[in-house]
Amino acid sequence: MIVNPIKRKPTRKIRVGSVYVGGDAPISIQSMTNTETCDVEATLAQIQRCADVGADIMRVSVPTMEAAEAFGEIRKRSSVPLVADIHFDYKIALRVADLGADCLRINPGNIGSEAKIREVVAAARHNDISMRIGVNAGSLEKDIQKKYGEPTGQALLESAMRHIDILDRLDFHEFKVSVKASNVFLTMDAYRLLSQQIDNPLHLGVTEAGIYRTGSVKSAIALGGLLLDGIGDTMRISLAAEPEEEIKIGFDILKSLSLRSNGINFIACPSCSRQEFNVISVMQALEERLEDIRTPMDVSVIGCKVNGPGEAKEADIGVVGASPRSLVYRNGEKSHLIDTNQLVDEIEAMVRQRVSDLEDAKAKEIIRTSFSE
Repeated sequence: MIVNPIKRKPTRKIRVGSVYVGGDAPISIQSMTNTETCDVEATLAQIQRCADVGADIMRVSVPTMEAAEAFGEIRKRSSVPLVADIHFDYKIALRVADLGADCLRINPGNIGSEAKIREVVAAARHNDISMRIGVNAGSLEKDIQKKYGEPTGQALLESAMRHIDILDRLDFHEFKVSVKASNVFLTMDAYRLLSQQIDNPLHLGVTEAGIYRTGSVKSAIALGGLLLDGIGDTMRISLAAEPEEEIKIGFDILKSLSLRSNGINFIACPSCSRQEFNVISVMQALEERLEDIRTPMDVSVIGCKVNGPGEAKEADIGVVGASPRSLVYRNGEKSHLIDTNQLVDEIEAMVRQRVSDLEDAKAKEIIRTSFSE
């Protein structure tokens, strides 16, 4: 068994509603709604779809006072903590703070005078909520753009520290920071520089990463590199795709680094002429059918006996392809044969039975522990 070598950088722990960010808290995954915030039902439905695939936190844009009132209703009914995304109008921040926002996402520099920022900080402190400073390469202050000529890691760092200094002067420390760019190397450089300067939690992301495939690859490279350095406490995968897809990719990145478990970790061969069944179609069907499973487990599905037994022995459930029947391993041991033509149904049934068995065992342990106390 290979031990995870990643050592996370110690950071301050803050709270976003019921979710802790930083310190020893798990790296949280979030996304952002793209519905009209004033459409309360559509926004809630999208939030729930994301929650169903594991979202810890959701962000909602609040551009107007009308949207602020809608946000208040959405927050009452949301199953996960909500971050209110606000720019320019500090009064909107004051309103959503009173309406139950779990975190305010702002740039102190574009809120206006320090007097206005002081009011926002006072509202956050009064309502016991955190804040996020969000710096983007595409919207740096004009003087910083002029100084550096183009977005650089140092430019993003200077912008972030300018905003951080404002909150420090106001003795407010319950905040996290992001320094996002659409370029992989720029993103990594900015976060590495910032990580050396502060101990506040960092929100990772490659902003405007692109469509599903290319955006996922860019995000995996940049965020994976930072996470390997021990940098990062929460993250968003910014894709031109449905928000729930961002959550899935985020968990795939964390699972690949053994930083978080959520649902099934599939091990599947790319397939070749030795395959005894159509591996690709089987895996597509299994991924769709078992998307609701949140219990961590490894499931290996290999099309032939070359690598099949070795992978199956390391998985909770493993299948080695053969015709007309494939061999099943459970917990590293040979178990039984199943009809290769019924693989999808059989594997789904085994996974759901394992989930049920684990839940029963957990319930029994809780009962045993409560009686022993």
